[in-house]
Amino acid sequence: MLGVIVFLAIVIILVAVVAGRTAFWIVQPYEQGIYIKLGNFQRTLNPGVNIVAPFISQVIKLDLRTQVLDVPRQEVITKDNSPTNVDAIIYIKVVDITKAFFEVTNFKAATINLAQTTLRSVIGDMELDEILYNRERINTHLRQVLDEATDGWGVRVEAVEIREVDPRGIVKQAMEEQTAAERQRRAAILKADGSKKSAILEAEGNRQARILNAEGIRQSKILTAEGTRMAEILEAQGQAQRLRVLSLGASTLDEKTMTYLSLDTLKAMADGEATKIIFPFELTRLVEGASQYLGAGREVKSREPSDIPELEKIVGKAEEILGVIPGREEMKMELDKIGGQAKRGIPTDETAIRKEAEKKAKDVIKEVVDEEEIENILKE
Repeated sequence: MLGVIVFLAIVIILVAVVAGRTAFWIVQPYEQGIYIKLGNFQRTLNPGVNIVAPFISQVIKLDLRTQVLDVPRQEVITKDNSPTNVDAIIYIKVVDITKAFFEVTNFKAATINLAQTTLRSVIGDMELDEILYNRERINTHLRQVLDEATDGWGVRVEAVEIREVDPRGIVKQAMEEQTAAERQRRAAILKADGSKKSAILEAEGNRQARILNAEGIRQSKILTAEGTRMAEILEAQGQAQRLRVLSLGASTLDEKTMTYLSLDTLKAMADGEATKIIFPFELTRLVEGASQYLGAGREVKSREPSDIPELEKIVGKAEEILGVIPGREEMKMELDKIGGQAKRGIPTDETAIRKEAEKKAKDVIKEVVDEEEIENILKE
């Protein structure tokens, strides 16, 4: 009797567990459930714990998240008769679980098969190049067609993506050759265009260089000519100024002084290493001037002071051209200041100057005239 009671207790517990298992259903937040009792649709079950009649109820849960379906790879003949392998990916979402369960046997398989046939139809109406370059338009068109067809199943097609378009071997080889030829054509065009631009730029650079070179030569010649002209003008001005200074300075010199200077120049010429001396005037006139300088000849004519104003009208005033001319005392003080040599016996009187000039004259003439002839000339 006790054993029967234990057996009944175990059976009751098992029945209670099974009843509880079939009466309580937990629906996840991303799911919804369909409650069917005795073959009749009762209601949809929302996320959470739902209680249904045990043993006589059926609950089907459907995922409401976006699901990814892979459309199998298939061969499609394009409009230009190019065999091409195409596959795609579909993103779907269940929006009405009652339609997704009651209107179609398997909404996933149905969507994939519909996508295959639609993809074959769309690709067949397009050429291969158009398929390769217009994938976005194909994706949009496929999504619209599939969404309209699956709307009665409670499924929404959110996106369709063509994953791969793979032409057959022969078509792919032809496309590669076409692409290579196109790239070679573009490369040739770019190379020719680069050569043209390079030639243009080089010619432009050469032209600019020649222009700049010619401009530089022109400016150089202009500057050289200008420099030469200015140098000649300055040299001529210097010569003119020198002549004015000489003329004004010589205006107060008498013939004795000129004879002294001539003899001094003749001495400087004789001091050189040349074996020939060319005199620019007659030797007799030089000797005659020397004799007159020594007082043995005719009377020496000196320049009158009245001639100086007339000369100054032509060449300018003496103080403007010659500047301040220091006197004998000033020169002596300057010499003492510079060298401290004022006590060397510098001749200052007229007799000493005359003796010095006579000595220089004898030294100069001695090289070209015999000494006895000099004595005779001086005596005369």
